[in-house]
Amino acid sequence: MSQPLLDIRDATKIYGGGFMSRGSVTVALQNFNLTVDDRPATITTIAGESGSGKSTLANLVLGFTEITSGQIIYRGKDVAAMTRQETLEYRREVQAVFQDPYAVYNPFYRVKHIFDMAISNFKLAETNQEKDDIIEEALNVVGMRGEEVLEKYPHQLSGGQRQRMMVARAYLLKPRLIVADEPVSMVDASLRAMILDIMLRLRDEHNISFLYITHDLSTAYQIGDRIYLLYQGSTAERGDTMKVIEEPKHPYVKLLVESIPVPDPTMHWGDEAITTLDDEEMRTSATSGCRFYNRCNARMDRCLQDMPPLYSIDGAEHEAACFLYEDKPEVVQP
Repeated sequence: MSQPLLDIRDATKIYGGGFMSRGSVTVALQNFNLTVDDRPATITTIAGESGSGKSTLANLVLGFTEITSGQIIYRGKDVAAMTRQETLEYRREVQAVFQDPYAVYNPFYRVKHIFDMAISNFKLAETNQEKDDIIEEALNVVGMRGEEVLEKYPHQLSGGQRQRMMVARAYLLKPRLIVADEPVSMVDASLRAMILDIMLRLRDEHNISFLYITHDLSTAYQIGDRIYLLYQGSTAERGDTMKVIEEPKHPYVKLLVESIPVPDPTMHWGDEAITTLDDEEMRTSATSGCRFYNRCNARMDRCLQDMPPLYSIDGAEHEAACFLYEDKPEVVQP
């Protein structure tokens, strides 16, 4: 069996505190584990509401922030212990597509600049003709042509064009993994479908895996192979995307799936009273109990003391971090 492409082991990120500070801490991500196989390429969805730790995970994988504890291992090497050359190769093979298609461009440069910089930094072409061919191939993959966009400034492109350009720039480097952080949240429905289709084609035709960061379970259901549902930095449930969304087990995930709007004209929104709870109080210590305790209708005393591990559901690749399933025969790592 080949080694995984990406292996995240007990990744934890804590903000605040430290040797020189006695202030409060926030556990942004706790004991997170994830494995992305080398082949076949897959789309692994990291889903959850705002503040659940999705973007923290993306930043850790991309190297934008340092991990507090745990390991991120890429093709058998700990990212934190890579040599300069290995780090450069990692930067090429692990690319990013960000949420905001406006903020990622320098308005003073024509859009061709993003391709020129990538090719120059990674020495991908020796001649201008070779460079032009590489750029044109990347643009064609996302349904664009160089003559239509390369000499324009960012403000002259639509949001959908800008986002497809970013996908093309990532593809140009021939990555093994793309971290896509909410890539379709700021484009309209038609372009959303186009970008999701591009992701599927990159997976199937070019063996590029994705970490797809989203709060939208409908798009996760459309394209995701596996899904990890995060709640306040910890994994609530994970497994096959269709299995998890169609048959959720964790109390939080059940509520999340039930909250997806149904096109029913007889349903009136706002009929139920809205209550707010201080959810963050469970997030100030890495040793506290279940993060969902305050909102859970099935909570028990032990939930306040211990963080539940991930329990296997029916022996399948479907796990939920809830003591309701502690009588199951198999327990996996969180």
